[in-house]
Amino acid sequence: MRVIRTRSQERILNLLKTIKQGISAQDIYVELRNCNQSMGLATVYRSLEALKLEGMVQLRTLANGEALYSLAQQDKHHLTCLQCGTSIPIHQCPVHDLEDQLQSSHKFKIFYHTLEFFGLCGQCQINQTAEIGE
Repeated sequence: MRVIRTRSQERILNLLKTIKQGISAQDIYVELRNCNQSMGLATVYRSLEALKLEGMVQLRTLANGEALYSLAQQDKHHLTCLQCGTSIPIHQCPVHDLEDQLQSSHKFKIFYHTLEFFGLCGQCQINQTAEIGE
């Protein structure tokens, strides 16, 4: 069954194909305006939600609450510093076997997953130690 998408959804998908990292809905709105493909911010959010439910777009919420959207091509794994907000990608995945088991045992179609660890990066640990020592 072929999914019928709106022109807005197609524009957003085309933009996300050119961007290799997560982007906020507000930044998508600005990028589309800069490319003379203007649409309302509410339309951007509605289109992203529809694409997310279709499994085409994935959402990652940062520690500061900002939502970033990207194409749902691969699973995302990160170490995120709660102090400075730095996000370090992790390239190995310890949960692929679990994902396969869950899909089978629960008859649940998984589009993607995220795995995120929160703590302090090396530089923030040094800064924190220096502050305590003063």
